[in-house]
Amino acid sequence: MSLNLTQKIIKDHLVAGEMTPGSEIALRIDQTLTQDATGTMAYLQFEAIGLPRVRTELSVSYVDHNTLQMGFRNPDDHAYLRTVAAKYGIIFSPPGTGICHQLHLENFAKPGKTLVGSDSHTPTAGGVGAMAMGAGGLSVALAMAGEAYVIAMPKVVKVNLTGRLTGWATAKDVILKLLGLLTVKGGVGKVIEYAGEGVATLSVPERAVITNMGAELGATTSIFPSDAATKAFLTAMGRPGDFTELAADPDATYDEVVEIDLATLVPMAAAPHMPDRAVTIAELAGMKVDQSCIGSCTNSSFADLMAVADILSGKRIDPATDLLIAPGSKQVLKMLSARGRIDALLDAGARLLECACGPCIGMGGSPVSGGVSARTFNRNFEGRSGTQDAKVYLVSPQTAAMAALNGAFTDPAGWGEAPAKAELPADAPSIRSLFLYPPADGADVDIQRGPNIAPLPPFTPLPATIEAQVALKVGDDITTDHILPAGAQITALRSNIPAISEYIFSRVDAEFVPRIKKLGKGVILGGENYGQGSSREHAALGPRYLGVAAVVAKSLARIHRANLVNFGILPLLLADPADYDRIPAGASIRLETGAIAPGGTTSMTVDGLGAIAVKNDLTAQELEIIRAGGLLNRVRSARA
Repeated sequence: MSLNLTQKIIKDHLVAGEMTPGSEIALRIDQTLTQDATGTMAYLQFEAIGLPRVRTELSVSYVDHNTLQMGFRNPDDHAYLRTVAAKYGIIFSPPGTGICHQLHLENFAKPGKTLVGSDSHTPTAGGVGAMAMGAGGLSVALAMAGEAYVIAMPKVVKVNLTGRLTGWATAKDVILKLLGLLTVKGGVGKVIEYAGEGVATLSVPERAVITNMGAELGATTSIFPSDAATKAFLTAMGRPGDFTELAADPDATYDEVVEIDLATLVPMAAAPHMPDRAVTIAELAGMKVDQSCIGSCTNSSFADLMAVADILSGKRIDPATDLLIAPGSKQVLKMLSARGRIDALLDAGARLLECACGPCIGMGGSPVSGGVSARTFNRNFEGRSGTQDAKVYLVSPQTAAMAALNGAFTDPAGWGEAPAKAELPADAPSIRSLFLYPPADGADVDIQRGPNIAPLPPFTPLPATIEAQVALKVGDDITTDHILPAGAQITALRSNIPAISEYIFSRVDAEFVPRIKKLGKGVILGGENYGQGSSREHAALGPRYLGVAAVVAKSLARIHRANLVNFGILPLLLADPADYDRIPAGASIRLETGAIAPGGTTSMTVDGLGAIAVKNDLTAQELEIIRAGGLLNRVRSARA
């Protein structure tokens, strides 16, 4: 039987289930990664399982999000992560080493391996042919414990690339084009698999840009074949032995096919406040740009920053425009330094930031009030930059550099000749000596726990009847940033659920927390694509801690839906989306949970309206998890 690349990897890792789209499958996981904003809770959950060591081939703990050490909380978290890694057999990447996805691509990602990470942009590793998926921290903790990762068997979409990029068009423009075609929910329940003659024209760093932002499609993951370009990249990284050639069978079939001619692409941007609002840069010509930011796990590679250095060399940025640059890793920084290209960035007036996520998650670098920021990042949600009224445009590094020079977006037709694509040097320096490798036996390692590190709160099983009010009604495309904002103040509380819960929906409705505390419990009513965005399980943990018993929405984003299940919140869908308009905020509802069957429809009684039909897409196992009060309860019970 002919298989596409996705099906081949799934078949090799299938533990249970049938490879029929939509059916539940369980996969063996080879690798895991965490980052510090989600990792502390993931390791607290792993500790609660009670195993002496992780059971994966490789697990890595990266510190890249909370590197602003303002007060004791973040340093304490870092000390906890360092010591828990040593105890349980996990590689530790200290703060400042780099961004988790850039580092993992350079040092650990392998073709054909499965990887789950507690960060939604884990699919970056699909650039080398890994099946890499973002997940909540509890799912990652269970994977480290040797448990299979359960997902719905995805459909596979073939994106057939033809031609080659020309002029100022870049890999960023490929994914912005696809987002414009498919939208932020167009990839839900699907894997985006790239194929066609155009694939060979793209380097691994370019492919990783595309797979990274596949997360914005809502896709399970995105993947490229492993070929000569992959071999060249792994060889440059000092890992030639990690190469395996992987490709779809020549006559493989797909559920959908999308055609993109690379030769037709032009520089593009995602306009505020959603990654799928694709426009050409030419359409934005004349718009003043107050800030350019270059970096993030999307666009911080050596090739990206070499292009920026070439553009800025011998020039000075506009005095009214700030330019911030964050290299993706110390390896990138060392390669730039070896070629004397850092001076070009500094002399142009750029601010060189730490090798970390930084402004991408609101950790410094906020634009001015009402300002326009051209960012090479992956998300432009309202307020994510740290400035609520900022207008963020997602662009390529080349476009961001030109905007900084000109102080505005300008028509690419007037930019002249594009910089040549930088090739990775054959003598790329390794920074693997900077990682902290665990001892063979961590039994004697003492774990450091600061006063802000609180145990995971216990959660009770699902009651037979939910009687509650609609504590909040929200519209379409509510992101995890809406549910739980990022930024230095809030993200520092990620290891303390009671403390961080005080900020749930704080930028949507400042009265939500006191209201639900007074009610004692409640239901959230949402629109389309509720919970899109990051993998942060705190956007489910916080509401659960406050008493949210169910989320009723028109549709749900994949990772957030999984997190709701993991923490015992009932995810329900309106059988008739028109009922959304009929149900007011504050309405009292009654739901007999015992009447809920996997994949079935039941009635929710709403005062003043009567019975409203709600359905679910839960499997029997997921419903059992919710009834137990969450996945950790169920695992503990099974191991008792």
